[in-house]
Amino acid sequence: MAHQLPELPYSLDALEPHISRNTLEFHYGKHHAGYVTHLNNLVAGTDLEAKSLEDTVLAVAGDATKAGIFNNAAQVWNHSFYWQGMKPNGGGQPSGALAARIDADFGSFDAFKEQFKAAGATQFGSGWAWLVLDNGVLKITKTPNADLPLAHVQKALLTMDVWEHAYYLDYQNRRPDYMTTFLDKLVNWDFVAANLAAA
Repeated sequence: MAHQLPELPYSLDALEPHISRNTLEFHYGKHHAGYVTHLNNLVAGTDLEAKSLEDTVLAVAGDATKAGIFNNAAQVWNHSFYWQGMKPNGGGQPSGALAARIDADFGSFDAFKEQFKAAGATQFGSGWAWLVLDNGVLKITKTPNADLPLAHVQKALLTMDVWEHAYYLDYQNRRPDYMTTFLDKLVNWDFVAANLAAA
């Protein structure tokens, strides 16, 4: 069965003024859609054609001869996950069990925010900043290009896209402003809490 471009969980203008409709039209409608098309073309007629997205990522991770498949499959997964981690009127602070775990594993929510933004700021070139569960502990990590926690036996809870196409139309070269806005105005903490609860 061919991989599909998932529907966004909100309208194209729902994240304005923080992420514009123009950005989503390109980022979701062109970049994300392009990864889906390329992935389907690459796996057509192979033993990967019937595999789920996650199974495809795991099947080709680390295989240099299948880097094209990995890159496109991982980017489909990463973007599908990224969209869900944001919502209109998001941001602020988490509550409940998630807040307690962040305090326990990072010392405070402010410490978490600083470490998360540092991961995004120090990712040279294109990539992702992540909040993950690794052996029962919350950690912050970053991955270049299409790489993702799934390939490193980690459970992703939240990601921030720091490829330039995620923010350049709205923030130009001001990646730090985009990252601050992501945390303060966009994060869907309910989604993150549900990921933790399901881990």
